[in-house]
Amino acid sequence: MTATSDLAPRRLRDIFGTFASGLTVITSSTPQGPAGFTCQSFASLSLEPALVTFSPARTSSTWPVLRDAGSFTVNILPAEHQHLAGQFARSGTDKFAGVSHTSSPLGNPILDDALAWIDCELHAEYDGGDHTIVVASVRHLSARTDAEPLLFFKGRYAGLSPVRLLEAAS
Repeated sequence: MTATSDLAPRRLRDIFGTFASGLTVITSSTPQGPAGFTCQSFASLSLEPALVTFSPARTSSTWPVLRDAGSFTVNILPAEHQHLAGQFARSGTDKFAGVSHTSSPLGNPILDDALAWIDCELHAEYDGGDHTIVVASVRHLSARTDAEPLLFFKGRYAGLSPVRLLEAAS
């Protein structure tokens, strides 16, 4: 393996893409109705206190709306919901069109059949270059045990059994 100092965005994306990650949809109830966006950069941060982190792009028009709401739900997607990852990643559309959901204890949308959901309140935000680093306090959560997660690997959707590449939604 040859090291390189090529830090061009395309090269970074290619290298960073070799780290498989789960896919989430972050949702909130807002005065304008339900809002949400697909987020790949999600992780647990702390058990005591219970904190999670995710990083929306600074160009996101949805994150400021969720931030203003003060609470949101992280919906962890199962493998069969790659269509929702694509739907919530698009700008300028009704992201909730045809999407069934219920309300979390904090009143935010929980997508039907989510692999897990985590109800959160905003704890802190930090500068992360072209992204914002969000830290959120966990208030409520639940998970299913009967499904595999939806993963993202090398720019494509993937599953676990064994890691297989799934056709990306267009």
